[in-house]
Amino acid sequence: MPEPQQAKPQSQQPKPDPQQPQLQETQPQPTRSSEPVIFRAPAKLTLSLRICGVRPDGYHLLEAEMVALDFFDELTVMPKPDNTPSSLQIIDNTPTPTQLEVASLGAVSENLIMKALSLAGKTADITLRKCIPPGAGLGGGSSNAAAILRWAGELDPERAVRLGADVPFCLSGGRARVTGIGEHIEPLPFRPVTYTLLIPPFGCSTAEVYQAWDDMDSPKGRWGNDLEPAAIAVEPRLELYRDELARVSGGQPRLAGSGSTWFVEGAFPGGGRVVARTLPQMTS
Repeated sequence: MPEPQQAKPQSQQPKPDPQQPQLQETQPQPTRSSEPVIFRAPAKLTLSLRICGVRPDGYHLLEAEMVALDFFDELTVMPKPDNTPSSLQIIDNTPTPTQLEVASLGAVSENLIMKALSLAGKTADITLRKCIPPGAGLGGGSSNAAAILRWAGELDPERAVRLGADVPFCLSGGRARVTGIGEHIEPLPFRPVTYTLLIPPFGCSTAEVYQAWDDMDSPKGRWGNDLEPAAIAVEPRLELYRDELARVSGGQPRLAGSGSTWFVEGAFPGGGRVVARTLPQMTS
């Protein structure tokens, strides 16, 4: 199988300089300060995902359990006066070496961060230190958007879901049951759990995986994720990384969302794997 690519352990993720603004550990309040603020946007891990139906508009109805992890992107937000253009700079700090490129995030104007600013009616200069690989099924883009919405005080999940199905959960984090198309969030009691992630050096297109699920006559996933058979059909290399994680952990790996990340419970460091822990719900 291809050699799993080396991911930066959590301990090596970039830390803000002591002279820089302090990281926001809790849900930030709206601010008009001209000082920059740094936010951490945690990865989202989908522990189970059942597809319960498809709406007439094509959106899939879900029932999922999600948790937030201490594996972060970092955003530095410099507020700007109203009616001035926003900007976005992206620093690629994803696992290396990698075939995932920040360019795969798409045009700046289409980035979820910029869309979140527009939804909230705010302008800012944003620097994103990208640690969560795009296309990994860990909700990095959704968590980035949620961080901007929290900064702007835009906390309505019915509005947040316009940006993506995972954004409402990322607004609050913690552990939750998620239903509808992602807008209905039922908080669940926090459970401190350690997971090991194996992130392949390629991503999975969420749209392609859902389309494959439709085309495959709506299969059920054997291990709690209905998208797993479709993801493997779209990207057969996933099986190699699943089997590698099973070998080193002795457990049954599960696919995170639409892929490409596999995960197991417990700590199995080394070999490009990321060990991450669950985070409680953000507090105001």
